[in-house]
Amino acid sequence: MELSIQKWGNSAALRLPSALLSQLGVELGDKLEANMRPEGLVLRPARKTYSLAELMAQCDLSVAPPADVTEWDIAKPVGHEVW
Repeated sequence: MELSIQKWGNSAALRLPSALLSQLGVELGDKLEANMRPEGLVLRPARKTYSLAELMAQCDLSVAPPADVTEWDIAKPVGHEVW
């Protein structure tokens, strides 16, 4: 697929066809990560970064461990923990 570089204000821009956006799995407003490689420019969807509040909002408090963590003081290792 050949794309044209066009002027956009004081910058240069590429217009991405909807078919390409679909193949990348992105929509308008999403961010792309651009990397230069020996073979050329590589575009990929940017990884989303989550805030602690966003991650905590996904927690199911009905199955979360109890707030009392004193059991951890007497727990035996079950893997390769460093005690």
